[in-house]
Amino acid sequence: MYDRIKGFRDFYPEEMGSRRAVTDAVEETVRSYGFREIGTPALEPTEMYVDKSGEEIVDELYSFSDKGGREVALTPELTPTVARMVVAKQQELSKPIKWFSTRPFWRYEEPQQGRYREFYQTNVDIFGSSDPAADAEILAVAADALTNLGLAADDFDFRVSHRDILGGLLESFDADVDVRAAIRAVDKSAKLSAAEYHDLLVQAGLSDAQADEFVDLLSVPEDELGDLVDFAGTDRVEDAVTNLQNVLDAADDFGVREYCSLSLETARGLDYYTGVVFECFDSTGEVSRAVFGGGRYDDLIESFGGQPTPAVGVAPGHATLGLLLQRAGVWPEETLTTDYYVLQVGDTRSVAARIARDLRERGHVVESDVAGRSFGAQLDYADSIGAETVVIVGERDLENDEVTLKDMASGEQVQVDVDAFPGDHDSPTFDDFAE
Repeated sequence: MYDRIKGFRDFYPEEMGSRRAVTDAVEETVRSYGFREIGTPALEPTEMYVDKSGEEIVDELYSFSDKGGREVALTPELTPTVARMVVAKQQELSKPIKWFSTRPFWRYEEPQQGRYREFYQTNVDIFGSSDPAADAEILAVAADALTNLGLAADDFDFRVSHRDILGGLLESFDADVDVRAAIRAVDKSAKLSAAEYHDLLVQAGLSDAQADEFVDLLSVPEDELGDLVDFAGTDRVEDAVTNLQNVLDAADDFGVREYCSLSLETARGLDYYTGVVFECFDSTGEVSRAVFGGGRYDDLIESFGGQPTPAVGVAPGHATLGLLLQRAGVWPEETLTTDYYVLQVGDTRSVAARIARDLRERGHVVESDVAGRSFGAQLDYADSIGAETVVIVGERDLENDEVTLKDMASGEQVQVDVDAFPGDHDSPTFDDFAE
């Protein structure tokens, strides 16, 4: 007997049905905005992630030498891959490029709530537009996906920030600040004590007093963002504040401003983010970590050898999204359902197969016996798969040119002319034939 590998999951049919319903709903929303689906490989050169994040990233990858001696890794995220794809055909692609993909990823990290070593995401990206409307559309796609799944405005919150506000404020201090380290400290701040957070900022180069001042600056309310411009006195911070306000104004036009709140403590840990960033949280706090996040990464395409190309995206993770849906009570019911089970009694396979084909042609889910089971065993199986209607095709009934319909919920039965079933009915029911 083999055990499942730590951090990987099995999905049995009931749960997989719910997962499929969620994925389909998310993708339907994404498609409605004109995003086109792409397919991407499971393996990429390890160097691609090292160049982007440094040698330390290797410890978090499923990386190895393949049989050709190449250093490769199972993809831990999609953004570098789509950046590579854009660069490869940049001159041929119409802008803006709007792509999405749902697929698994792999990271070698310690499993915890909503985090696994193999996980699934739907990535949604826009390349080729720096307009605040592009950021707002990403926010709108994410919000619509959640509300289309049954969530309400009081179920989730998009915490919105801007990386250039953080970077610009840090650069404005009279200190030799490691901006990347300080922003990573901000990104971790919700999981740290105040003292631990303060110490990380000091380690990044701020003095004790400057660290305290920086933390205070990040708590400024939205209507006082101008105070940050006055404090920094730089075009970088002024431009970032203006851009953030423009994105929030556009989000209002897109009908999703109510889901957004200012949170300058939101930083997103990945270094390639350049502008507006956001994270989705469970408003009740029961899901203790970010459900998903996204933001702008205008420099990534150029870093991969392409022409300067602005980009913005979001990547809902299915595990944490599932936690939010379950907490809110809108996770799709984990049950097996079947429209029809065609039950055979005796040598009736040809007629049963014809009925099953006719029902499937109408778009129904139909099962029939493929194991030579008894009448009782077939009926038990039909019940176990949630069959709504059983069509009993028996030798005796066929002698009278009839089949029997059994409504599984009520247990009622009715005899129907075999040539009249399913007839002109798209969804033939017991009531269609009952007198």
